[in-house]
Amino acid sequence: MINNKKTFTINFGGKDVTIETGRYAKQSDSAVMVSCEGTQVLVTLVCALEVKDGQDFFPLLVDYKEKFYAAGKFLGGFMKRESRPSNGEILTMRLIDRPLRPLFPEGFMFETILTAQVLSYSDKGDPEILTGLGAAACLAISDVPFNGPLGFCKVGMVEGKYVLNPTHEEFKTSEMEVLMAATKDAIMMVEGEANQVSEAAMLGALEYGHNEIKKFCGMLDSMVKEVGAKKRAFESSAPNTKLMEQALKDFTAAARGVLNVLVKKDRQRATYQFGQTLKAAFKADPAKYGLDADAEFGKLGAKVSDEILYKLMRNDILEKGARIAGRSLTQVRGIETETSVLANVHGSSLFTRGETQVLAAVTIGGKDGEQMKDGITGISYDKFYLHYTMAPFSVGEAKGYRGVGRREIGHGNLAERAIKKVMPDLTKFPYTVRVACEVLESNGSSSMGSVCSGSMALMDAGVPLKAPVAGVAMGLIKEGSNFKILTDILGDEDHLGDMDFKVAGTNEGITAIQMDIKITGITSEIMKQAMAQAKDARIHILGEMAKTISKERPSFKQGVPQIKMTKIAPDKIGALIGPGGKNIKAIQEGNNVSIEVEEDGTVKVLGSDVKVLDEVVALIELQLTGPKPGTDYTGKVVTVKEYGAFVDIAQGISGLVHVSEIADERIQDVNEYIAEGDEVKVRVLEVDRFGKIRLSIKAVAPLKKK
Repeated sequence: MINNKKTFTINFGGKDVTIETGRYAKQSDSAVMVSCEGTQVLVTLVCALEVKDGQDFFPLLVDYKEKFYAAGKFLGGFMKRESRPSNGEILTMRLIDRPLRPLFPEGFMFETILTAQVLSYSDKGDPEILTGLGAAACLAISDVPFNGPLGFCKVGMVEGKYVLNPTHEEFKTSEMEVLMAATKDAIMMVEGEANQVSEAAMLGALEYGHNEIKKFCGMLDSMVKEVGAKKRAFESSAPNTKLMEQALKDFTAAARGVLNVLVKKDRQRATYQFGQTLKAAFKADPAKYGLDADAEFGKLGAKVSDEILYKLMRNDILEKGARIAGRSLTQVRGIETETSVLANVHGSSLFTRGETQVLAAVTIGGKDGEQMKDGITGISYDKFYLHYTMAPFSVGEAKGYRGVGRREIGHGNLAERAIKKVMPDLTKFPYTVRVACEVLESNGSSSMGSVCSGSMALMDAGVPLKAPVAGVAMGLIKEGSNFKILTDILGDEDHLGDMDFKVAGTNEGITAIQMDIKITGITSEIMKQAMAQAKDARIHILGEMAKTISKERPSFKQGVPQIKMTKIAPDKIGALIGPGGKNIKAIQEGNNVSIEVEEDGTVKVLGSDVKVLDEVVALIELQLTGPKPGTDYTGKVVTVKEYGAFVDIAQGISGLVHVSEIADERIQDVNEYIAEGDEVKVRVLEVDRFGKIRLSIKAVAPLKKK
């Protein structure tokens, strides 16, 4: 049948969401068109039938693309075809990918591709949410093994009430913006930002969102019954039982020695040597471990060593409360902080927590520094942004840096969201600010280290933050009903654990949150304990940061651009700019400043010399409103006549000093008292109805004959 269209509709957050299948892209393993309020997203799923030779990881790819025609727009710039994904598209891909991975069966190594394309866009329908719902629907009805169903939603808080999937307008007044994914039983992923909200408010949002997601999962169950395919059988790529049992017997003692190594670099070498030991043992007696003589012993050695360390570390934590190198469950590693570490930078800091170290640098400027974003929602400009860089040397890898990866974009976005919530209002601090976070060492939560370092660097630069911000990463080890929450996790604890839960905020509350789960979800009890433990750690870290800096410097450092503002009538903007921009260009070039003029008449003058800025502001006001009688100015003589002298009191503004207003005595020859190019102090006597200005020198200080 060419068209076997089926539609399923649910009211989700007060809006009808329709999922249609059997009509589009029927050669995919599954395909759905998800629609809501004029936004339509086509999501397709294709899964390979064979595992590639030597495949030792799950190759899942989520691809998300916003088509500009969806909003009736052309791309800006020279290239008019969608090509490389934007940062926003990459972030959406990560948000969908992260909760899906843990729900595929262990040992499933078949290449799986989910492709989402926004084909129609309205600001009333959120394409991110529709993409997540479409991905969940594709996996539910396909023959691909998947431990769903799963749902996605966004939660806001408007006027003290939780709102599901708020519109763009509602988010402008919302106290939080949290995107989450969950199954019917547990939360899988959280990412969001908030205005210093309490842990209780955040937990309430997650509970509210989870309850709504359960309704969507119910609809997916109905879809599966009507149009779902039978799940395919597959052969797991997990290590065989005999191999793991024998390896645990033979190498538990050696593995425990690896976990007792304190320094990460030394532990990495010990882990490598442990894998080599396993490789040699497997090769020497393959039958003992249930292997064939032609097995890939090197890969198996690395894989089995990871499994042994995984089991031992988890058992030690659950049974003894003992972490790697003996740290307690709630202990934050030692912290060292410095500021002004870079000599010629507007603001800088170095934050070190254990073996994680982040150098942050702040740049302050004007409109030229704004980051433009061109998307289907329209063009926007960011006056605050954070760039996160993690070069391979930070983890001891011997390879070159090949540019920003998706992980860096995601980590930088989380740190940016955490700090953005405490940036001063633009009406009080009208600057463009860039924070660059350079990860110099990484062993657990460099993104939270970036929050801490970025916050300190901003205060070092003199940016008046609403409050300092810090962040911490929490971990989880869970077997059955037994679980332990870990504060300030190491990289190995992240790798071998079940959760990476990052919480950033101030002493008052949460500003950003991110949670990734490697198991089939966590309960509200675990979430509540993790948040409480994270709060204690955050307060401790803020206290350590405060020993170095706790509020902004009283002023900018020398050479940092500053902004002075004035307000003019909107109908005077043309006069300030002048024909072809002649006047404003002359002011900028003559004073080495930049001038920004907004539609409401706000004028911002940017430069590094405060005295010059004040003079330029005064000049602008003088040009547009004219001089006031009784006001004194310092001017320059431009022309001398027998009846007096013309004096420029500002660029483009001249007045006449009559011969009788130069000195107390009677003057026969003006040139005996004054010459072109002289600087003189003058007072405005009168501005007539034609705008002519009458000046006086003797009213300030009479001149004497030369």
